[in-house]
Amino acid sequence: MGDDTSTQVIIGKVVEMYWSWFRIAAAVTAFSGVVAGFIVNVDRAARQSEVLGDVLANYFSLFTIVSTLLSIAALLAAAAWSLRHPGTTPEPQTIVLALAAVSGPIFLLGLVYNLLLRGLPSAIALGDSAGIALLDKYAAETLHVVMPIYFLLDLLLAPRRRGLPWWALGVLVGYPVAWVTYTMVRGERVANPDGTTPWWYPYPFLDPHIAGGYRSPLLYIAVMTAGFLAIGAMIIAIDRFREKRATRRHTPASGAIVI
Repeated sequence: MGDDTSTQVIIGKVVEMYWSWFRIAAAVTAFSGVVAGFIVNVDRAARQSEVLGDVLANYFSLFTIVSTLLSIAALLAAAAWSLRHPGTTPEPQTIVLALAAVSGPIFLLGLVYNLLLRGLPSAIALGDSAGIALLDKYAAETLHVVMPIYFLLDLLLAPRRRGLPWWALGVLVGYPVAWVTYTMVRGERVANPDGTTPWWYPYPFLDPHIAGGYRSPLLYIAVMTAGFLAIGAMIIAIDRFREKRATRRHTPASGAIVI
């Protein structure tokens, strides 16, 4: 019994150490995707004679980019905590809550891109050089395919995950709601960098200037909120299930003696 327990502890420490570096590698990969997209936007701004500051302000206001940057911060914070606190102690609730809060947006971005947007033509991309087209493809695949897969693995397999209380669902939905509020307020206050309109919205379905006014954007926002609620509930349920299973696994049976 003692040898088995010692072996399990050693294996757990090894997995924990490697998972911390796995998280760091994921953060670096995500950052490379953001940088690739940054280069693409700089090139296109120069080619279209657009104001670079406006283009980059819009780029760093995209839900994909904001979510990715937040996910990088959450991954690095989780990895740093694990490396500083080796052992079997579950991660702090703040770490798990941060990972869960960024996982939902990453999952939804992956679903929307791969189910609805993959392969759609982009007029501005037609003028890209081969190198810029390659960077654009790399950014899209990294941020909408690689990162959702990684966060799914982290949700299902990462050691020392702690279960979250159900009130955390409000936090998981809070960030997307805050981003939508910021975007809808900002949209009327910034002009399109190409000069076509005195407003700019990152996604057409949020633009209230299309037919129907605000009715269509509000409908999309309601659907997106419902999606975040469903995904958030799934994340919390999985974390709680994993915590309960880990607790049962490490709780000795009645009358048993653990050496």
